[in-house]
Amino acid sequence: MLAVYAARQSADDPLSGLEVGERPDPRQREGWTTVTLKTAGLNHHDVWSLRGVGLAADRLPMILGCDGAGIDEEGNDVIIHAVVPSEGWRGDETLDPRRTLLSELHDGTLAQKVAVPTSNLVAKPADLPWTHAACLSTAWLTAYRMLFTNAGLTPGATVLVQGAGGGVSTALVQLGAAAGYRMWVTSRDEEKGQRALGIGADQAFGSGERLPDRVDAVMETVGAATWSHSVNSLKPGGTVVISGATSGDAPSKAELTKIFFKQLRVVGSTMGTRGELERLAQFVVQQGIEPVIDTTLPLAQARDGFAKMAAGDLFGKVVFTIDTDE
Repeated sequence: MLAVYAARQSADDPLSGLEVGERPDPRQREGWTTVTLKTAGLNHHDVWSLRGVGLAADRLPMILGCDGAGIDEEGNDVIIHAVVPSEGWRGDETLDPRRTLLSELHDGTLAQKVAVPTSNLVAKPADLPWTHAACLSTAWLTAYRMLFTNAGLTPGATVLVQGAGGGVSTALVQLGAAAGYRMWVTSRDEEKGQRALGIGADQAFGSGERLPDRVDAVMETVGAATWSHSVNSLKPGGTVVISGATSGDAPSKAELTKIFFKQLRVVGSTMGTRGELERLAQFVVQQGIEPVIDTTLPLAQARDGFAKMAAGDLFGKVVFTIDTDE
């Protein structure tokens, strides 16, 4: 089958290890099922895997990809939940210390077929287009859990999203606006800030810019570069929810005094549960949300999508369409 996989790793030149070519079909395994994919999404996780982060070299070659939607062995339209818990785990999959994501231990979704635990399938709503379904499993699920599980917000709250343009950031803006939050964004790129206004943001600011009011919560994925601004932007008793640190995880100022004096909450957030993915899909359909897609490409042209992501030249998701006859 046609697949996109990491054959080698390089921290400085991640795309040098990317291959698009033939890989064996998934093997049958008890408790697992094979999905014939229709669409798949690209995430920063895939580029990090090519850099050697989160994917052990002894697991190469590894088919990349966490997002995917397709048809299961019974002919059902499904969305794939990418969090694979350890055998015997019960409860919230994200709390399993031995959990993995697809493409870390088991082959991922950037292929014509993928094997997943049967329990990792979520029914795709009939009104949800395949390209939109391909966006939900990682960035959108992360955003959903940040906003609706971990932030402790009610409609009318003001939420700051650090950084505009990435998959998680655009999902946060669209989901938050649909839920009745006042969504603010920051960006180093004025054009991306303006585009965020077009998908539901109430105001856009430059990175580090002083805000007109303090906010109820900050959605943090940037890390070191924005941490001090995040803490200083919160109302007393506010919450910063962090799900990533693309600029590094060691800020020059931890702001510990302000965190305890203002009684701020710092909440870590990683991916989401299968149940949350199911509710996310329903929410997107019920609210008529159309996930922002930067680029749609056939799987055979996956390298072009990876190049855009590696260069940071994106606003929204990269989605691959998959033809089983390729």
